[in-house]
Amino acid sequence: MTFYDNAARDYDAVLIVSFGGPEGPDDVMPFLDNVLAGLRVPAPVKARIARRYHRFGGVSPINRHTREFIAALERELAASGPALPVYWGNRNWHPMLGDTLARMAADGVGRAIAYVTSTFSSYSGCRKYREDLYNAVTGLDGAPHIDKLRIGYNHPGFIGAMADRLRDALRRVPKTGAQPALLFTAHSLPLSMAGACDYVSQLREACSLTAKMAGAGPWELVYQSQNASYGEPWLGPDIEEALETVRAAGHTGVVVAPIGFVCDHMEVVLDLDVEAAEKADELGLDMVRAGTVGAHPAYVRMVRDLIVERMTADPERPALGGLAPGHDFCPVDCCLSGRPGEPRGALCGAELT
Repeated sequence: MTFYDNAARDYDAVLIVSFGGPEGPDDVMPFLDNVLAGLRVPAPVKARIARRYHRFGGVSPINRHTREFIAALERELAASGPALPVYWGNRNWHPMLGDTLARMAADGVGRAIAYVTSTFSSYSGCRKYREDLYNAVTGLDGAPHIDKLRIGYNHPGFIGAMADRLRDALRRVPKTGAQPALLFTAHSLPLSMAGACDYVSQLREACSLTAKMAGAGPWELVYQSQNASYGEPWLGPDIEEALETVRAAGHTGVVVAPIGFVCDHMEVVLDLDVEAAEKADELGLDMVRAGTVGAHPAYVRMVRDLIVERMTADPERPALGGLAPGHDFCPVDCCLSGRPGEPRGALCGAELT
């Protein structure tokens, strides 16, 4: 099998693939039906998750941030090339991925390069999107061929953008003379899912690279957003437990950097800006939350550079740190769900050669 693509590819379009989020109260339950499809989530748990969204009028900021990112990428492509149209399809809410692929087929797009708005490997952040792409093109007349950009957790563009966000947060810490604690956060996963991918090792590498580039001190990787019940342990420690540990160690300030999220959405806003902030206040901690990379110019340029990379023969693949650049084609056993049963069909995988 080959996991890297050394051919120069021609593309007709760029496809941005994101999670999606509700944009009003009436969207919340249908959105959650999509998110939780196939999972045995008890009704009370689903109702609890819905209440999280209703606290904010049923609106998640993720679609707004995705639109901002797409607008920035379109400007970058217009200024520096390649001159490709950008389409957008979500996994869980409008614009739905299937509708977008149908529009691309109608527009005559023959081959597209997809960017999934997740920079770390896991079933939720990679393979599930590849399954969604498979489902979207199956049975679609004139469906475009889809390639997927490699993940960018150790790309200089992502690390540079995240380091900028961290430096800004460090500047906003109240000046007490004491060094604040630094907590990087990412979405927790069931242990069976985390054990089937490189999620944790990639996160630790990105945290180390970001802290070093930002000139930050010691750090810890913690987790958040255990919003569903899988009947098994999840990755920890949880952010609120970590805040208690930070305070017990004598810190009076803490910077929380959501490195596992490329833009603000409900998990970032509620779990960090509301619940973690309330916990920090209760503990007497001055908490500053770093921004997500969002539409940071270095991050947007990274996506453009990754597109050019796939359009270039025998390209360089920039990567910081000691881990290899992400692969262009996913191995057959890449990022499995951790649940019993045969893997579902997925696009963008390695083929026997």
